[in-house]
Amino acid sequence: MADYKAPVSEVSFVMNDLLNINSLTDIPDFAEATPELVSAVIEEAGKFAADVFAPINRTGDVKHSRAVNGEVITAPGFKEAYQHFVENGWLSLAQDPNYGGQGLPFTVHMAASEFWNSANTAMALCPMLTAGAIDALAAHATDEMRGIYMPKLISGEWTGTMNLTEPHAGSDLSSLKTKATANGDHFLIKGQKIFITWGEHDMTENIVHVVLAPLDTAPSGVKGLSLFLVPKYLVNEDGSLGEKNDVRVVSTEEKLGINGSPTCVMSFGDNSGAVGYMIGEPGQGLNCMFTLMNHARLEVGLEGVGLSERAYQDALDYAQQRVQGRSASTGESTAIIGHADVQRMLMQMKSMIDAMRALCFDASMSHDLRGHALTDDEKNYHSTRFALLTPITKAWCTELVNEVTSLGIQVHGGMGFIEETGVAQHYRDARITSIYEGTNAIQANDLVGRKLIRDGGAGFVSLMAEMDATLEGLDSSLSYVKQFIRAKDELKESVDFILKTSGANPDFEGAIAYNFLMQMGYVLGAWYHVRSAEVAKGSLAANDGDAQFLQNKVLSARFYCSQMLPRAAAFAGAVVEGAEIGCELNAASFSS
Repeated sequence: MADYKAPVSEVSFVMNDLLNINSLTDIPDFAEATPELVSAVIEEAGKFAADVFAPINRTGDVKHSRAVNGEVITAPGFKEAYQHFVENGWLSLAQDPNYGGQGLPFTVHMAASEFWNSANTAMALCPMLTAGAIDALAAHATDEMRGIYMPKLISGEWTGTMNLTEPHAGSDLSSLKTKATANGDHFLIKGQKIFITWGEHDMTENIVHVVLAPLDTAPSGVKGLSLFLVPKYLVNEDGSLGEKNDVRVVSTEEKLGINGSPTCVMSFGDNSGAVGYMIGEPGQGLNCMFTLMNHARLEVGLEGVGLSERAYQDALDYAQQRVQGRSASTGESTAIIGHADVQRMLMQMKSMIDAMRALCFDASMSHDLRGHALTDDEKNYHSTRFALLTPITKAWCTELVNEVTSLGIQVHGGMGFIEETGVAQHYRDARITSIYEGTNAIQANDLVGRKLIRDGGAGFVSLMAEMDATLEGLDSSLSYVKQFIRAKDELKESVDFILKTSGANPDFEGAIAYNFLMQMGYVLGAWYHVRSAEVAKGSLAANDGDAQFLQNKVLSARFYCSQMLPRAAAFAGAVVEGAEIGCELNAASFSS
């Protein structure tokens, strides 16, 4: 396994040259996010990831985090690495200065988070969930609650979790059995939650659980759900920690991957009841939880980028060193990177990573602008845009990471199947990403039902207008431009078909949703590639930058549009031509 090296040049190109993050400095909230500061932060985040998180990635996979006598012991080195993370203030990058944050754009946090996920996904999950809990508190908690909990969460001294799933209820939250009973100024929570990432550990003195549960007096269904803050240790009025709350870890799961991250079964209220404080209003729990969930979905998409990048680096290193066979052009002995099919696999990995990274950072730019833009119109525009891009970011990137990490094994040949090379870990760690924070089917249904049909395609029309604006002044005879135009037009046809047909059959949306999401993901990827190629060609003409790096950007775009983008047409066919058979399927279709 190669030593991880943060792709600072790749990230900087997307942020600076493609998306122009420097434009955010025109917004007073981000005035201090100068290019020099952002560049320094990204550089240091990459070094931290490589020096502190990466060396213990394999350790976490082999040693695991495990429950012992009601406590979770993390893998060797994790506790120390996390303390370094806290001491360096990494979680505070994009947080509110009023509570100890640095106030940088969320996009800067995303750049650092990519590096952390590449270096050690299991470890990176812990601050990711804490950041989501902070979002929920910032948006919905009382001033008093924010004042008590947000500074400690932002500093990383305390960590946060998300508690939704129960043994009998996976994605269906309407049947939760955990209950909350009013008790003076707080509530008593009783029930069990499963699949709680970093639900218990030994890295911090307190853990803040964000728990979804109905009041015992609430109506059944999702409209009866409320959201609660349940600390592991109660907090005294002076901010010191009090007695342990009635919360305990029952066990940790044995898993396919992310073994360094404890996935816990948590029990609330075995005795008198776990003390909890309501976040937001009664019955608004699901709305409040989606604040946390949407943050998590964006960062799960980014996990796909991070793990893909790590798999690519390992595959590239192996291909450059492994000597096998002879070159077709020279007849001489060659490293396997000299073989056309290995080159195909490597460029397939690279071009998909380029597209995924651009999508993640583009969505995060809209996240920044929806909350901080100068006008309400711009905030509303980016709020709609962010909502549209979020399910695609989560689902498309996590579908692709399973392919990219599999290709990483394939490049290694038989050695990729051997655990000692470490590349199988990336494949195993990636597999959960398409499942958690809402399976990719849920993301697809959200995209089609809520983000497309509900508003009559208005958000999509705006995004298409951006794509059309990109094409103005471009040479339409260029192969990659022609390929993008054709795919864009086919996407428009799919949207028209969906809007026209959606009411015909109750199963229609579910039957076509996944295929449409994948089609849209590949077209968005082409859009970013076309823009990247044009930026790179402009820099080459001006003799501005690393010529080989810029030439490779053009090469990646040409490869993607010619060899990856044709998949969009196949998905388009599955939407338009395959909807009828998709709607005909039922349980009897699978009887023998």
